[in-house]
Amino acid sequence: MPNPDQIHLRPVTEKDLGQLERLHEDPVEAGDHGFFGFRNPGQLRRQWAEGFLSAQGGRLVIAADDARFVGEVQWHEVMQGPASPCWNIGISLLTAERGKGYGTQAQRRLAAYLFDHTKVNRVEASTELANIAEQRALEKAGFTREGVLRGACFRAGAWRDMVLYSMLRSDQAA
Repeated sequence: MPNPDQIHLRPVTEKDLGQLERLHEDPVEAGDHGFFGFRNPGQLRRQWAEGFLSAQGGRLVIAADDARFVGEVQWHEVMQGPASPCWNIGISLLTAERGKGYGTQAQRRLAAYLFDHTKVNRVEASTELANIAEQRALEKAGFTREGVLRGACFRAGAWRDMVLYSMLRSDQAA
């Protein structure tokens, strides 16, 4: 089994776009918890041309130690009060790369990156209540389960409950 500590996060390059499109637009590759319907063809390429990294969020490739694309992480700003921004993060892994520990390591590294390079005090993530693997990955990455958001996500014709997790800047030192 690959060593999950041997991954790194890097900006998306043009050569990654085919894998990224496959990850989000192929129902089989996206998996049960990752497919939210077909998207406008070429949308990811247009977004990449405009830039995936901004002050309001971004996306990075998860690359294995052999530089192989294994997935991506994303983040976007969420306001928890008039002057209290935080980051909400998400992850997508290729089907063949799931269950190897890459998700835990990538989410831990993304949170550290965001705390190191931005002023936010909170990074949060949510996942469907039925997505036990992602809940375990977030907990192993150091996130704290906060509660259930009832009927918060519409996917595959139904409203689904989500579980909310967070990590505070002070949790990094613990």
